[in-house]
Amino acid sequence: MLTIADNEFLTQTGAATPMGELFRRFWLPALLASQVQERDGVPVEFQLLGERLVAFRDTAGQVGILEARCPHRHANLKWGRNEECGLRCVYHGWKFTTDGQCVDQPAEPANSRFKDSVRVRSYATHEAGGLIWIYMGPLELQPSFPEFEWTLLPTPHYMATKRFQFCNYLQNLEGEVDTAHVNFLHRNLAEPDDPDIPREILNPQFDGEGLMPPSFLARKKFDIAETEFGMVAMACSEFPDGQLYWRMTPYLVPCFTLIPSQYNDANTWTAVVPVDDHNCVGFTVTWHHQRPLNEHEILTVTSGAGVHALVDPDTFVPLANKGNDYLIDRELQATSSFTGIFGIRGEDLPVQEDQDGTIFQRHEEHLGVTDRAIVALREILMRLARNLQDGISPPQLQSPAAFRSRSVAIVSPREVDPFQLFLDGQPESQREQGIHSAP
Repeated sequence: MLTIADNEFLTQTGAATPMGELFRRFWLPALLASQVQERDGVPVEFQLLGERLVAFRDTAGQVGILEARCPHRHANLKWGRNEECGLRCVYHGWKFTTDGQCVDQPAEPANSRFKDSVRVRSYATHEAGGLIWIYMGPLELQPSFPEFEWTLLPTPHYMATKRFQFCNYLQNLEGEVDTAHVNFLHRNLAEPDDPDIPREILNPQFDGEGLMPPSFLARKKFDIAETEFGMVAMACSEFPDGQLYWRMTPYLVPCFTLIPSQYNDANTWTAVVPVDDHNCVGFTVTWHHQRPLNEHEILTVTSGAGVHALVDPDTFVPLANKGNDYLIDRELQATSSFTGIFGIRGEDLPVQEDQDGTIFQRHEEHLGVTDRAIVALREILMRLARNLQDGISPPQLQSPAAFRSRSVAIVSPREVDPFQLFLDGQPESQREQGIHSAP
């Protein structure tokens, strides 16, 4: 259980807050690339870490992200004209390039050098993996871009989606590493207790009617291993024959996770970035490292049944939301669905957005052994933020290749070391660099 002060430390991410400064040292996803696809197209206003921003793709194809306020009279650059390699404020015509430099002040004298001394705050951008990324920290400390696996693959190998979520970022992030909830929140009452275990694995253990006994897999053992990128949250269930089913969720600092999937299956990455202290934006990417996504994998993205939410294409607000009670079907809940809500992400939203309000009062919670990964995640974030206050940069910034990770879900004999199972499921290039469990 955290103190009130610890909770504020973790959940406040505005400028000059310890956690806000930590987030600003990492490359973060800001937008889908499709949102600024057109050269000289419509500028896009958005908000991250409490800052109002505007993005645009200029005539040359370069994406710029600027503070939304024009430095002249603070008009919103969202209304600006994106033209001839710059964004022109409609109030007085001042024009800015993607790096924030003012290049035209048409109302000033023709020989004026005033524009040379004027800039709008700009941020470094990087386009990769269907996303526009932003770095909001000191330019002289800008790290290498993390080598997330799908960002190195051809476009047909991955699909990326975006959603808004109306709660503090930590409520979503904690849910991503919370393996214990899978057996309940995402359970189909007509299916095995653990929806992540394929039927072909469980078939030998089914009862006479093809269903698992309700108590089977309801209890797991939980462990964690810290690594160069953050940690791996590991949960295992024991089969009647003595084998273990391992579900391993990598957490990559500060706000990325990988949802467990089996060796050689498509993998799924999630990110949750604070919009402000009460709202966040989630990005989800599904990819396959060897081939283009197949029809079934594409359907898991587009149907809304999995971890990709169905959203309004203009606002990215989930179609099932608090305003319509997440379209809960009580009859379905009574017969076949534990929640009566459609989709894995759809089931996550109500318990996170309605978790004691938009900022969860962690000083009043009661944690159990199933919450080891949540406790560890909080400790990692607080340690990194406090170290940064003392001038110690996050060590994860020095290991961009360590972010090229995959999750793991596998059945194995009891005697096999679980961290070795995790390593065996990683890309060969990552295994070669010697990623290890930190002491």
